[in-house]
Amino acid sequence: MLSRWFRQKYKPAWLMGVLNCTPDSFSDGHQDNLETLVSRAKKMVLHGADIVDVGGESTRPNASPVDVQEELARVIPVVQALTSAGISVSIDTMKAEVMQQAIAAGAELVNDVSALIFDQGSLEVVASTGVDVCLMHMQGNPKTMQNNPHYDDVLTEVTSFFEQRIEACVKAGVQTSSIVLDAGIGFGKNLEDNLRLIANIDVIKNAFDMPVLLGASRKSFLGLMTVSEINQRETETAVASTVGIFCGADMIRVHDCLEHHKTVVVASQLTDARNHPAISEPCHAV
Repeated sequence: MLSRWFRQKYKPAWLMGVLNCTPDSFSDGHQDNLETLVSRAKKMVLHGADIVDVGGESTRPNASPVDVQEELARVIPVVQALTSAGISVSIDTMKAEVMQQAIAAGAELVNDVSALIFDQGSLEVVASTGVDVCLMHMQGNPKTMQNNPHYDDVLTEVTSFFEQRIEACVKAGVQTSSIVLDAGIGFGKNLEDNLRLIANIDVIKNAFDMPVLLGASRKSFLGLMTVSEINQRETETAVASTVGIFCGADMIRVHDCLEHHKTVVVASQLTDARNHPAISEPCHAV
């Protein structure tokens, strides 16, 4: 069975909107009330988001961990409210208990930056519930990951990491059709590493025949190239996302859904024009 998260021919790549329920996220940290967070999520969907990624613990460089009860208090009411409103939700967490409760509240996807390594119970939660899961590569942990990251060959090492994690997931009972891969742009990588991974997403995708998520939105490597502040990197994000889609990315994770929905639509149609010259129907925004 094929994963639902593959981009379909002549359809835009999936657009994931970022909803940070935290006071200290690198780009748009918020600890707003429930009504405000739900309103922001609804606006993302109105602007083209297919799914909203709800997170209650910052994974920015040098971030400090949050205890499980605090994270639950931040995210579960939001997940419940969004799913009750018919909004597709992914839960951005490394903790099995948060995964479990978010899934019970209706989350469709677990987005774990530790690839189900941080919490020993997370593999069992994903396997037993049958929820879809995004496995991300990270060198180190959020507190240390940007302390002089080094690879002999970043593409080879990230691919090898995914081989190991996919094997662990399958052994635990996770279906391969449930898995999405994320190379972890900005998570324990330098500028060259990030550029190489984005420009070679097809290598990872073809190695495993699994959908790939790209999350480059507003990240610091973009600012290194253009000397731009965090909230002034939408053009840079759009270019990175376009190249990613052209190279095979199925899902794009962004902060500004209004701006990047247009990017995703155009980039997807250009990709189809390249791969399928005789297009019989256009890739429409929906």
